Amino acid sequence: AFLGGWTLNSITKAIERLDNDVRNMPHSYVNKDDYRGDIKEVKDMLGKIFDKLDTKVDKCTGLMSS
Repeated sequence: AFLGGWTLNSITKAIERLDNDVRNMPHSYVNKDDYRGDIKEVKDMLGKIFDKLDTKVDKCTGLMSS
């Protein structure tokens, strides 16, 4: 009887902990399409930054070789 009571009590506590964990999880998630769109925007911005940096490097190396 003791072992059965202890087991049942342990299972009940574990279920309560799981229930609390699930309730504390975020309630909203990013849509996959929104995420992809945002990442594309970031990559496009980074591409523009790198293009500008490449242009500046080209100008600097052009000045040094003259």
